Parts: sequence; structure tokens; C-alpha cells
Amino acid sequence: MNVLSYIRDGDLLTVQEVDRLGRNLLQGLIVLNDLFQRGVGVKVLEAIAAGEHTERSLILDLALALAEDRRRYITRKTKNGREAARKRGRVGGRRPVVDDDKRAAILARRQRGESIRTIAAGVKASVGVVHKTLAEPGGDGDSR
Repeated sequence: MNVLSYIRDGDLLTVQEVDRLGRNLLQGLIVLNDLFQRGVGVKVLEAIAAGEHTERSLILDLALALAEDRRRYITRKTKNGREAARKRGRVGGRRPVVDDDKRAAILARRQRGESIRTIAAGVKASVGVVHKTLAEPGGDGDSR
């Protein structure tokens, strides 16, 4: 459930910025229309639409449109940055915690019957990393 299912006629919904009402322009407009039809006011704390609103206005529509445009711009810049990094040989993500030596140690200790917690402490890795290593192809898959 979300806040929209709890709100009643005469309430005032407060949001930081109008873009918090929806993921895109259309969804934001639908939410605003629904709220205003139900007699719910909207108070926006920041940006160009700051203030209390009880009906649709050009400023609310403009704020939603600008927010969608800003989201699209950020998405495009992020995608371009990832592509540029990929071309330079960078793939992103965290470096693997388990190298070949550590993997061999984990598998060998498990073969000897050591518990996951003991293995994790011995190879200085988390219990989750040990589980993941054992679940990979070539691990024993046993999760004692």
C-alpha cells in the first residue's frame, strides 16, 4: 500500500518536489488529477512548483515535464558514461573478492568438512561469499 490509498478528502499531501508523484510526466499528471478530483491538496516544498495547490496548473504541469526531461538527461549521460568506460576496458561493478587461490582454499576446506563459518573466518571472507563460491560450478553445492 502507498500513501495514496490512505489519503482522504480534505487532506494535504506534502512532497519534496512534484516529480515524487510519478515516475514520468503521464503518471504524475494522473496522480495529480486523481488527488484533485478526490479533494486532496498538494503541497510542494521545493523547485518551481513550490507552494500549496488544489487544482491543476501550468506550473505543476511544467514542473512534471521538466522533471521527466531531467530524468531522461541523467539516464542518457549515465548510459554514455558506461559506454565510454566500456570502450576503455572498464566494466564496472565490484572487483571479485575470491581469486583462484582463495577459491581453492575454500573448496579444499569444505572437502575436509569444515563449516561455512570456519571457512569464512579462515579465508577472511564473508559467509555469503563462501556460500556463493560453493554454489558456483565446480563447488560442492553443500550448504551445511
